[in-house]
Amino acid sequence: MASGYILNRGAITLGIHCQRVCRNIAVSQVREKKRWMKAYTHLMDRKLKLEGPPPPKPRCQQPNWDYHTEVQAFSIRLHENFSLDLLKMAFINPCYLQAEQKRRQGLGVDSEASALVLKDNIELSKKGAGFTKSFLTDWCRASFPSLPSEGVESIVGHLTSLAVVAHVARNLGIEDLTMSAEFPVPDDVLHSTFMAVIGALQESSGAERMGFFLRDFLITQLIGKDLFDMWTVVNPMGLLVDELTKRNVPLPEPRLIRSAGASTVLPLYFVGLYSDKKLLAQGPGETLIAAEEEAARVALRKLYGYAENRKPFDFSPPQQHQQPLIQSVSSN
Repeated sequence: MASGYILNRGAITLGIHCQRVCRNIAVSQVREKKRWMKAYTHLMDRKLKLEGPPPPKPRCQQPNWDYHTEVQAFSIRLHENFSLDLLKMAFINPCYLQAEQKRRQGLGVDSEASALVLKDNIELSKKGAGFTKSFLTDWCRASFPSLPSEGVESIVGHLTSLAVVAHVARNLGIEDLTMSAEFPVPDDVLHSTFMAVIGALQESSGAERMGFFLRDFLITQLIGKDLFDMWTVVNPMGLLVDELTKRNVPLPEPRLIRSAGASTVLPLYFVGLYSDKKLLAQGPGETLIAAEEEAARVALRKLYGYAENRKPFDFSPPQQHQQPLIQSVSSN
């Protein structure tokens, strides 16, 4: 009897203890999401659908922004020795000055007090554009001596176009530092700002460093680019005949090399161009005329030195920067 009473009392005590522990655990549990979160999220989703996404803000209007430090970091990140005053001037566009002047006048500030003691980048942009065009023209003529002037102008026009320059400027972080009246910064404003940066670099470090800068960031945009994507040639066979005539080479003779699926909806023809019983080039096409034009383009690429298997461009660093490294390695 005594032993049974002791066992029952122990079981009761253990049950009470377990209830207290379970009660404490149930009270201390926390839900992963609050009850009001579902309604709030649903409301924010409806607001986003009705009003659309918020307009983008420039980096200067966001927290933790120091313009002087960012401009200095831009110069160091590119491993260039810019004059900070010139570099800051290169980022100031005239549209920004006009918008800021109107904003201050709208606040009721006097015209004399609202005048900005800042200079825009128009002169630097003109200098940079002139330097860029002359440098790219000289580089194209040196790299492709057989290329006619129309081809050189087409390559230079492609490298200095709004799309290419704006793409390079955005990837270099110039958009975040550009002072413009609109955001995102338009391509034409980015183009002028990039040319102003080149002008500032030319005045700060000289024409040699400016050439290396253009080689590293603009000329590299030619990698994987076809010549006739930049230069529109309406009659490639006529151009090929003119080039061969200048070189006193017999005129090309097109011949059908092979074909496939001629009786289907997707035929394929290969036409070869022969000159003095030698194969100049061959090209495919859905028709004989298209294949002949493609073969003429292949032959022109070979004549101009712009073929796919040409020697890669030399983008190695300048020798004066390599010499100390070579000496230090040899001394060790």
